[in-house]
Amino acid sequence: MFQSPGDIAFSIFGFPVYFYGITMALSIFSGIYIAYFLYKKIYDIVLAEKIIDFSPYLIILGIIGARIYYCFVNYQYYFIHPAEIFYIRQGGLSIHGMIIIGVLSLFIFSRIYKMPFLKLFDVFMCGTALAQSIGRWGNFFNSEAFGYPTNLPWKLFIPVESRPLQFIDFQYFHPTFLYESILDFIIFVFLILFLKKFSNRPGLTAGVYLFLYSIVRIFVEQLRLDSALNIDGIPIAQWASFVLIFISLILCSFVLLKKND
Repeated sequence: MFQSPGDIAFSIFGFPVYFYGITMALSIFSGIYIAYFLYKKIYDIVLAEKIIDFSPYLIILGIIGARIYYCFVNYQYYFIHPAEIFYIRQGGLSIHGMIIIGVLSLFIFSRIYKMPFLKLFDVFMCGTALAQSIGRWGNFFNSEAFGYPTNLPWKLFIPVESRPLQFIDFQYFHPTFLYESILDFIIFVFLILFLKKFSNRPGLTAGVYLFLYSIVRIFVEQLRLDSALNIDGIPIAQWASFVLIFISLILCSFVLLKKND
């Protein structure tokens, strides 16, 4: 059985430091380091240093994208509470928003710093898989992103104040954060091995990541209770995943049909 210790890790001069923030910081910097390490190890030891130069801007833009997307799909709440758009210490970031803005930003930085975009895309998607695996534990500390009630041995205890009204009498739920964390880590390990073997096909690893993560998200989303927006009865996260699968297939086809440099 899992049970969160709460959302506040400690306080500094009366200022609360949240587990969510600590987890997000650890996940972001782990993802950036993996991207840097892989580019340095596999592609170019000199150009890899440029990743350190633009990463702070990429982090800021990625967080902004993740927050904007999250607020957009939860527009009914934030339309009534607009000031809370800026309250991200306790949660509220979307991986799909981060991917969209992050990839666009990465393309811009690749032009500015004169680096091959597809190679950057590959290493950053490897880093993203690890970052997601770590970052999902932020949901654990916030008692959010859980699934339907269950009595499985790995069930997750959810406090009364965090339970949906229709399940207020249930104590234990599917730890969907854990399912995705484990699957994301498996994807990360697979991508590392895949990139080493197909480093001569830049963009292929990124395409595989988009496909595999989308499959994982579609599966996990079937169990989650907190879908903010449904379109024709299908959670917006699944629609986004379907779109990413389509994009991944196009990207992989493009890379495979392209002649090796």
